Amino acid sequence: MNEVSSVAVFCGSRPGHDPAYAAAARDLGWGLAAAGIRLVYGGGKNGLMGELADAMLGDGGQVHGIIPEFLMGWEVAHPGLTTLEITRDMHSRKRRMAEEADAFVTLPGGIGTLDETIEILSWRQLRLHTRPVYIVDIAGFATHFLAAIEASITQGFASEGVRDFFTVVSGVPELLERLEKDPRGSGLEAART
Repeated sequence: MNEVSSVAVFCGSRPGHDPAYAAAARDLGWGLAAAGIRLVYGGGKNGLMGELADAMLGDGGQVHGIIPEFLMGWEVAHPGLTTLEITRDMHSRKRRMAEEADAFVTLPGGIGTLDETIEILSWRQLRLHTRPVYIVDIAGFATHFLAAIEASITQGFASEGVRDFFTVVSGVPELLERLEKDPRGSGLEAART
């Protein structure tokens, strides 16, 4: 197993109401840059996405943004990224983010962030990858999301093994420590064939 060298981060294109969210995004950017881990994210300049990218870039980190073409027309792409990849649509964006990452991280965010997280967990369930997935519970944000997963288990729609597909961490310091220790899993083997 190789160590984690590239992380896909799912997070909000809005800042949210709690300043702890933006602080966590900045801390993660600084931490990834210091560790020499490349960021792969949705390519946006607004909200937590912008905070994360700006912090990384400000500390000399490598940031690879992946954004669908139609969002370029909305002028939400970050103008100063190390590299920016433009995809045909949202589906190809998510696939490319997955292909570029050794691990996945979810920070607070909206419906898009939840969609990305559920999809990467679904791909893990389908054995399309075995890479680590981390949910960073900033200021209790993950509580309701995790409750929805638990409800799917208790109602008989998901197996208890789903809990093994992700790790909940209490904050950025714990996440960075885990990224340093955890080997990356295998890639999107089924999707690449």
